[in-house]
Amino acid sequence: MKLSPFLVPPHTKVTLSEYDPGFHDGYKNKAAAQKRLQEDIQRLRELQDVFYAADSHSLLIIFQALDAAGKDGAIKHVMSGINPQGCQVASFKSPSSRELDHDYLWRCNIFLPERGRIGIFNRSYYEEVLAVRVHPEFLAAQRLPSQPKGNKIWKRRFREINNYEKYLADNGTKVVKFFLNLSKDEQKKRFLERIENPQKNWKLSPSDVKERGHWDDYQRAYEDLLSETSTAHAPWHVIPADKKWFSRVAIANVIVKALQTMNLKYPTLNADQLAKLEESRAFLLQEK
Repeated sequence: MKLSPFLVPPHTKVTLSEYDPGFHDGYKNKAAAQKRLQEDIQRLRELQDVFYAADSHSLLIIFQALDAAGKDGAIKHVMSGINPQGCQVASFKSPSSRELDHDYLWRCNIFLPERGRIGIFNRSYYEEVLAVRVHPEFLAAQRLPSQPKGNKIWKRRFREINNYEKYLADNGTKVVKFFLNLSKDEQKKRFLERIENPQKNWKLSPSDVKERGHWDDYQRAYEDLLSETSTAHAPWHVIPADKKWFSRVAIANVIVKALQTMNLKYPTLNADQLAKLEESRAFLLQEK
């Protein structure tokens, strides 16, 4: 699979109209993609075992998207082979009053993965330059001591986020970011499915439909976000999301490659530790 169409190189001006949400890289259907997905899930299982044992790095995977783009399904399917002991998922919705009394990175910071663990953010601090940008009342609720005029607040936050992710990278956390690029027509189709299927009614909130009125505003906000915060140490991947089966294949492959680039190995024991293992062997063998 050629992943270059999905990676946003640093210092690139992103125009989302140039990315096809329906792209599927030659796969004809779900069945054709399933074999590749299962291969990557198996490889991911093997790589995570080494990653967990090495206990030297952490991996933070960030999912951002508009409603119904398939974030939950991607997490469920792609991470299906992961050992639950080495993985954690945090979902971020509207901030609580307690969270609003802290800086905007605080609530995400406390959910960062430990060394040896994979952390998944279902939405993240990037909402602070997305939903907060589209809805100025959200920014007012944060009661900032000083607020730059116009777009300067977003430029400042882009800088702060880039610095934050560089700090994470420098301290052993690899950051991989996915934007699930869904078309407006496909979102409408999925919303209608949630209305018509009683088992999916719970997935749809009237506010989700209302947000469609801000579609263009969100597209512009995402274009700025992708342009300003895709870096060498924390790159963005724009994943076509109109076909869920393909987005899952693309996501799994990116995560596998991210873990492979770490070149991690199982821990090796020194001479003293090996000697103690031999003592343990002798003890066990002499047991009656």
